[in-house]
Amino acid sequence: MTRQVIGDRRQANLILALDVDSYIRAKHFVDLLYPKIKIFKVGSMLFTACGPKIIEYIHKKKAEVFLDLKFLDIPNTVANSVAMAGRHQVKMLTLHISGGKQMLAAAVEKAQEESRRLKLKQPLLIGVTVLTSQEAKPQDILKLAKLGLDCGLDGVVCSPQEIKLLRENIPRKFIIVTPGIRPKSPPADDQKRTATAVEAIKAGSDFLVVGRPILEAKDPLAVAAELLENNY
Repeated sequence: MTRQVIGDRRQANLILALDVDSYIRAKHFVDLLYPKIKIFKVGSMLFTACGPKIIEYIHKKKAEVFLDLKFLDIPNTVANSVAMAGRHQVKMLTLHISGGKQMLAAAVEKAQEESRRLKLKQPLLIGVTVLTSQEAKPQDILKLAKLGLDCGLDGVVCSPQEIKLLRENIPRKFIIVTPGIRPKSPPADDQKRTATAVEAIKAGSDFLVVGRPILEAKDPLAVAAELLENNY
């Protein structure tokens, strides 16, 4: 399987989670923060609100899209959903590893097939282990990550607390995407397993996902700049 090159880590590994409820608000943050931030996460709330239109706008700005819809369904449905996402030329997308070996294998096969057929760059398939809003045993996260690796996924989403364990037990080329990233010591809100950007990077994360600390800041651009300048 051909993997995408991650590229310039200093500038490319901070992802802004566009956890907003309208196209207008999402567009505002893309306009404000690009090119400081070059990858934007589109989750279920925003995608339900405005559909592929926001993906098209992000691409128009020459930025990239992390489509975080966490696919989980029967293998055929997930495989076809992955194919449709690939046609939107997203950089990466998520699916639940808990969907099992058959679902994951079908998704990987379909992604490869569509990429060859349409001559498009294949999106990175990132497996969701356990949501950061939930408690989890590290060994359970590792087990899910190994299943994703065995099925051909490109990487996993995991909290800062599991990065070191995964790095010690899976190949370095396997990508780790880390949500729950916070500035120095903010309240953890509904995410239980959080950390600072410095901690996550030192542990071995490839992509850091930041949402509310930037979206709710008085000066979002300043917070993004601080994360990039001080923690990379």
